[in-house]
Amino acid sequence: MKGKSRFALYQGNRGFFPASLQKSAREELVKTLVGQGHEVLAFPFEATKSGGIETIEDGSKYAQFLCENRGKYDGVILALPNFGDENGAMAAFRECDVPILIQAYPDDLDKMAPATRRDSFCGKMSIMDVFVQCGIDFTALKPHTVSPSSPAFKENVDYFDRMCRVVRDLRNLRVGALGARTTAFKTVRFDEVALQRHGVTTETYDLSEVFARMNALKDDDAKIRAKAEILAAYTTWDGVPDEARLNLARLGVVIDDMVAEYALDCVAVRCWNEMQEQLKVSPCVLASEMNERGVVASCELDVGNAIAMYALQAASGNPAACLDWNNNYGDDENKCILFHCGPVPKSMMTDKGKVEEHAILSTTMGPGCTFGCDVGRIKPSDMTYCSLLTRDGEVLVFLGEGKFTADPIPADFFGCAGVAEFPKMQEMLQQIGYAGFRHHVSVTTGHHMIPAAEAMGKYLGYEVMLF
Repeated sequence: MKGKSRFALYQGNRGFFPASLQKSAREELVKTLVGQGHEVLAFPFEATKSGGIETIEDGSKYAQFLCENRGKYDGVILALPNFGDENGAMAAFRECDVPILIQAYPDDLDKMAPATRRDSFCGKMSIMDVFVQCGIDFTALKPHTVSPSSPAFKENVDYFDRMCRVVRDLRNLRVGALGARTTAFKTVRFDEVALQRHGVTTETYDLSEVFARMNALKDDDAKIRAKAEILAAYTTWDGVPDEARLNLARLGVVIDDMVAEYALDCVAVRCWNEMQEQLKVSPCVLASEMNERGVVASCELDVGNAIAMYALQAASGNPAACLDWNNNYGDDENKCILFHCGPVPKSMMTDKGKVEEHAILSTTMGPGCTFGCDVGRIKPSDMTYCSLLTRDGEVLVFLGEGKFTADPIPADFFGCAGVAEFPKMQEMLQQIGYAGFRHHVSVTTGHHMIPAAEAMGKYLGYEVMLF
């Protein structure tokens, strides 16, 4: 998983307010941001008269600074130690392509004389106003004025960090589609061009390449041995035939090699029926292990939910999983069972999983050819959920928050499942059903809906539904 966001720092100034506040503000801001684990790219203090940006000339210098350092920062924190100046800010951000957080310093009631007052409260309103006029996207959080040394500002930075990570990670995303769309599921169809116009590149590969690469590997290959050891330690394999274990290790090596060779950020895999028919395995445990280490892998060639998983992982900093909207939970209208055959990352499970045959596919394909499902239960936790589709050239997502409960699931329930609870679940299911979303939903631990939604809606241009 990629690290925390790197921030460029901007400080606004207006000449008839105290410019002497600029130096101490920079020191405080840098100390706070570094203390939260962020790298800071600060505009040279000596580049302007006050150390802050005021004039159009100052703003042009800052715009050049951003241009020269493009790719070295994920967002900009626009700080107002005093009122600030709209002209400088407009010039500075006329071509900014990353999120901007506007922070205004609070005034102290015992420092309201002209030599010490800031008026940043008013200055923030002015900057927001002209940014709206100019079509410059920005983020403003509560409270309206906030000291960088306060807990509230640290919460704002955490929010902004999560949002910037979603924008950064999705803006130049490369998704690998391994195989054709799973034939029986038209629900996972998507528009590559629509995704491309939103910065997401889809690379497609035939399963024949995967199988050919597997055949080219020798059984004593060092990478196969290493992968087998990793998988052996990852979950429980009692009763799994040696041939299935070897084929899963070989398949895991090939997928890892393709991810590296083609510079893929995530993959969607056609996981049935060819793998069961030709390899005698189900690849679920490989997806579980990949998701656990942050290499997003979705099932049934659901590219849309691979992207949704990647967004959730960026927002939370935790692994994500792709699950089915699968079963009602008795008569409870706000609970259901979310399930998949076994791709859930280990950290989201109550205990170490156990590799078993695919109980559903084996009923039609016969025993012994479907091993690979990492069976277990999803542990109780707060969660954020998301799904993504394309329609008429646009990208649509829904996001919401709920929780996995400790409610029991029958022991004979196949796969990896958990009871999920949502407020007004019946209304939510109707809305996403009428909107044409698929039978899959992506989940991650923790509540991170709002920063993810702002990133996708405001900065990435997706259409967003919230629950």
